[in-house]
Parts: sequence; C-alpha cells; structure tokens
Amino acid sequence: MSLSQLYAPIAEDMKALDAVIRDRLYSDVVLIRQVAEYIIGSGGKRLRPAMVLFTAGAAGYQGSNHRELAAVVEFIHTATLLHDDVVDESDLRRGNKTANAMFGNAASVLVGDFLYSRAFQMMVGVQNMRVMQVLADATNVIAEGEVLQLLNCHNADVEVEDYLRVIRYKTAKLFEAAARLGAILGGLSAEKEEQVAAFGMHIGTAFQLIDDVLDYSGDEADTGKHIGDDLAEGKPTLPLIHVMKHGSPEHAACVRSAIENGGRDDFAAVLTAIRASGAIEATRKVAEAEAQLALDALEALPPSVFKDSLVELSKFAVARKY
Repeated sequence: MSLSQLYAPIAEDMKALDAVIRDRLYSDVVLIRQVAEYIIGSGGKRLRPAMVLFTAGAAGYQGSNHRELAAVVEFIHTATLLHDDVVDESDLRRGNKTANAMFGNAASVLVGDFLYSRAFQMMVGVQNMRVMQVLADATNVIAEGEVLQLLNCHNADVEVEDYLRVIRYKTAKLFEAAARLGAILGGLSAEKEEQVAAFGMHIGTAFQLIDDVLDYSGDEADTGKHIGDDLAEGKPTLPLIHVMKHGSPEHAACVRSAIENGGRDDFAAVLTAIRASGAIEATRKVAEAEAQLALDALEALPPSVFKDSLVELSKFAVARKY
C-alpha cells in the first residue's frame, strides 16, 4: 500500500495540516521563511504528524487541535533534521541538497531554533498541560539521544542495548509522543494511553532499524540520501554491530576499523562483510519483531478505519524501500 492510499482516511486532515504549517511558518524575517519553507517543502513521509491524526481519530477525537499538534510534531521533527544535518555534515536529504548545504550551517541551526520555539508557542495555544508535558519531555529526550549518538560515533565497542537506547531516544521518542497525543486528545484511559504510546515507540524503533538496513541495501534514488552515510560518519548501527558479534574475525576486524576511522574508503569491504554475515536479514528480523509488538499494542483501540490504517502503517514501516 502506498502512502497516499494509507493516508486516505486522514486526507482532509493532511490537507488542513499543510495549511497550518504554511500559516505557522510565517516570519517577518525573510531568511527564516526561505529556509523553513525549503526544508518543509522538500518532501518527506509526514509519518509523525500522521500518527497524531490517526491515533486521535482511532480514539474518537472530534475537535481540531489534532491538526495543530500534528504541525507541532512536524516542526519538532524538522528542527531535529536541520540540526542533524549540520552535526553530520550531510549534503543530501530526500533527494535534495540539505538546508545547510544551501544556506549554510549558521542559518540551519538558527532556523531550527525558530522551529522549536514556534512549536512551543503552538502547543501553549492548545491550553492542555498534559500535552505540553509530553512534548517538552519528548524534546528533551530527543536531545539526549542526539548526544548519545555523538558519543557513540567511532566507538566500535557499542553493545546492541546501547544502540537500541539511542534509537528509542533519538527517533522512537517522537513517534511515541505523537501517538500519545492522539490518545490524550481522545480522552483514553491512562492504561490505553500507555498502550497507544507503546505502539508509537515500537513503530519508531522499527522505522529507524529499516533506515539502518537501507543505508547498506537501499537505492539512492529511492532513499534520497547517500548510501553509506552512517559508515562515513563512524556510526555503529545494528548491521555493523551484528557483523562484529557474529561475523568472521576478518570481517569483524574490517568493520571495527571502518567505524573507528570513518569515511567511505572501506565501504565495499564492509558491504561484503554485512552480506556474508546476514546482518541485513538479522536487522530486518529485529525490526519485524518491533512492528509485531506495535500491532499487539493496538489491541487497546476499538475497531475503526483509523486503527486499520495504523495496522497498515506497521507493515509499511518494515516493508518500505525509502
């Protein structure tokens, strides 16, 4: 199922979301408008804001605050992308030049700050302290995840649990928060809210694990970014950790050296090691297990077209090629 088919039940909300984003992006400072519109308009799956819309619908919410909060989630995500690309010195995202490549590092960092602060202005407008708590906590945890990832760069001794912690913080936390927001808006019980939040966390983890897979098996035309970027930055992602744990001594040594030194010089040899050790398949299995845990958590929600879409979203998270 394509994303456009998947989003059919929330098509009206997604259209309204675009209008909210455009309206809230406005600033009297021209450069802020240019950079923000460039990154927002350059594509993206909009999975995180869609999560807010789907879970709100599945929880029976009838108001309009879910659109505002979906935009908040997208702004927070976009701010992290702007900052990530500066830290990682990336020059390609979604098939386009990154904002830092187009406008410079300083502009990217400062516009990211603008998006964070605009997001907090918007969440205040919803006038729900629980919503503010969830988003404030999530933003803080995401920042911790970014720092953890930075500390892990070029560290070939990272354990699987350490890496999964980075994923939970850096990527899955915003998915979790997005799902939780819909549950809060719909007035679900505390127990069901936790189950819906767990759905988001597991989907976010599966999503990042598939990103790890695609960094060594994807097509640049599909993924919209350079293959091997993680290796170039010395990031010990799960496929690489698998090789060091289960590959031959020669392959493990090759991967260890590549992580410690960074760059792309050893990419072909690392790719050979990944394929020989079954690291891609092993990482996919972990992602599939996370997606199944997400499906199990959906038992908290009553039957609806929105719940059906969340089921399809679980399948998309692990089957996608971009």
